[in-house]
Amino acid sequence: MSKRKAKESSGTNAECISQVQKILRERFCHHHATGKLFGLEHQHRNLLELLKRTTVHGESNSALIIGPRGSGKTVLINHVLKELKLMRQVRENLLEVHLNGKYSSILEVLWLLQTNDKVALKEITRQLHLENVVGDKVFGSFAENLAFLLEALRKGDRTSSCPVLFILEEFDLFVHHKNQTLLYNLFDISQSAQTPVTIIGLTCRQDILELLEKRVKSRFSHRQIYLTNAFDFKQYLKIFKEQLYLRGKFPDESFAQQWNNSVQCLSEDKTVQDVLQNLFDYTKDLRSLNLLLMVALSNVTVHHPLITPLDLQEASKQYRTDSKANIVHGLSVLEICLIIAMKHLNDVYEGEPFNFQMVYNEFQKFVQRKAHCIHNFEKPVVMKAFEHLLQLELVKPLERPSARAQREYLLMKLLLDNNQIMDALQVYPNCPTDVKQWAASSLSWL
Repeated sequence: MSKRKAKESSGTNAECISQVQKILRERFCHHHATGKLFGLEHQHRNLLELLKRTTVHGESNSALIIGPRGSGKTVLINHVLKELKLMRQVRENLLEVHLNGKYSSILEVLWLLQTNDKVALKEITRQLHLENVVGDKVFGSFAENLAFLLEALRKGDRTSSCPVLFILEEFDLFVHHKNQTLLYNLFDISQSAQTPVTIIGLTCRQDILELLEKRVKSRFSHRQIYLTNAFDFKQYLKIFKEQLYLRGKFPDESFAQQWNNSVQCLSEDKTVQDVLQNLFDYTKDLRSLNLLLMVALSNVTVHHPLITPLDLQEASKQYRTDSKANIVHGLSVLEICLIIAMKHLNDVYEGEPFNFQMVYNEFQKFVQRKAHCIHNFEKPVVMKAFEHLLQLELVKPLERPSARAQREYLLMKLLLDNNQIMDALQVYPNCPTDVKQWAASSLSWL
């Protein structure tokens, strides 16, 4: 191959890699309505039917989408909205207002921090493009202001007015607004206003209805859509493939085919399946899967154009890095010995709480047997090391210490399990052999 052709091929590859990085990073980082919904078909059907009644037939409704974090609440609503907007009648008339009770996103300007009802109302006005209509008008109440905004959107009867869809992310945080004024007025207009209005709340709180005031609860329709991450590992593998596949029109079809074939091979690889099984057992949160794939994707370059099983294996190690085990790596040998002493106390007393005096006695037994490998520190020095472990939250007291209580006899609990301790010792630099053997021994030193 001539140098010119090689250069052109390299340029094409670089462009393809850049496109892959862009497409997949956007997919992993945002809740785009791409691909399939796994295990949410029933919820999708119910929500779509509910919103159709608002957008097509002019009915007002309200509903809550409830599920743990990462269960797909935002993805579900985005899929339904995308499907609705394919209908011409809906695309031309539907108005959306997105409010978020928690955070603002730099990338998505519609999602604004709603710290109070006044700020939320300003954001509603902005998203409905009614700033000029409101102008310098002064309103006597929140309800009056909201009613004015909806009146400005009216045209003719209820069926011909523009439907308004309010989507409230982190719905439970709006509950803490003073008197729940925003929620009360939104639910109230969904029952009484001429303009068709639907309020969809997204929350991870299972007890959300218990947090609503009586007057707010009485105006809510009590429609609830639950998401539970009920998919099995077989479906999880399909989600893995869907997240990595290049769909639609990719600039270089041959590269897209090569990439997709590689993804199929990855899904059938035993090493990859083990990595995914471990993550699946740890959490079904799909954002965790996206984070794993993001780390693996960062290794893709012109010279390494496809994700390999080793990339996913290394990404898994980075993702599952144990922060507490990392803290252990920076401890002194004395502090390591105290942790091992606590480990033995846990083994002997089957997880019962211990105090500093018990730990000190255990440490002294080891020193007496192995005086040649570790210095016999004075008790105040050992106490100082023990207090440092408390500050690092590797040990925690079971009760709040009182002024009269002796520090040596406060009951404590170790926050590291045996596997974390042994794994940390394997990579601890220059750890004395006798200390490692003491940690590995099944019985305490008697």
